[in-house]
Amino acid sequence: MMRLETGRMILRGFAESDLADLHEIFGDPVVMEHTEPPYDLEKTRGFLSDFCVAKRAAFAAVLKKSGKVIGYVLFREYDAPEIYQIGWIFNKDYWGRGYAFEICAALIAHAFEEMKLHKICAHATDAVKSVGMMKKLGMTQESLQRKHSRSRGGEWLDLYGYAMLREDYLKGRRENGDS
Repeated sequence: MMRLETGRMILRGFAESDLADLHEIFGDPVVMEHTEPPYDLEKTRGFLSDFCVAKRAAFAAVLKKSGKVIGYVLFREYDAPEIYQIGWIFNKDYWGRGYAFEICAALIAHAFEEMKLHKICAHATDAVKSVGMMKKLGMTQESLQRKHSRSRGGEWLDLYGYAMLREDYLKGRRENGDS
């Protein structure tokens, strides 16, 4: 199981003991606005046990200082063994502090440098926060599926697809003198 550390964060596999912190995220209607309806505790428990722990398809973003799980980071194979999907959902009490960017940037670096992945993809209906994060991470828009998903209120929303190729990541590192 992968474990990464940054200045302020640890990215690690989920454990059953993360239930309360994960439910603070998935049970919050504001946080879940662009995904699906907020989870009740039992749905969070099942998701944690089946998807996060058993399938190991997501990681816990943990504050080093407190050990609190403040984020959920999806990272799994998508379409082919060398193409992965990334996604993130963070506790709203920690928004705007750069935590999601810090841990996702570290994960992308690990994916291209250590895992030698070919491509990382992300999709979102949130044209402001999520697309802004994808751009900040250096991803390029590859698709726009017009009115592809419904909001919880029934409104049709566009689905934005962004991605980054390993060659683009490495080129960016060379241009920044990080080779």
